[in-house]
Amino acid sequence: MKNPLLRPWLTEKSTGLTEDRGQYVFQVKLDADKIDIKMAVEEKFGVDVKSVRTLNSLGKTRRQNTRKGVVTGKKNDTKKAIVTLGEGQSIDFYSGATPKGDA
Repeated sequence: MKNPLLRPWLTEKSTGLTEDRGQYVFQVKLDADKIDIKMAVEEKFGVDVKSVRTLNSLGKTRRQNTRKGVVTGKKNDTKKAIVTLGEGQSIDFYSGATPKGDA
């Protein structure tokens, strides 16, 4: 598999996990397994991964009433990975970011 990491999952809860426990949350591809995720994080960020936990979230079904009747749809399914790093290690997501005015 190429790179299973899609993007970091930055929410209040995931930021709390990072500050309290040294865990980072990523959105990953649906067919990614724990070994692929571990190898991708170690290669991309140069850290030692202690453990990986994954969870699948099913997309919600949505309904909308229109003039032509009821239209149904579905949001995309997602998969998240919670990665625990070794002692004293961290990932800086903003190291390559530039402020909006300095582009």
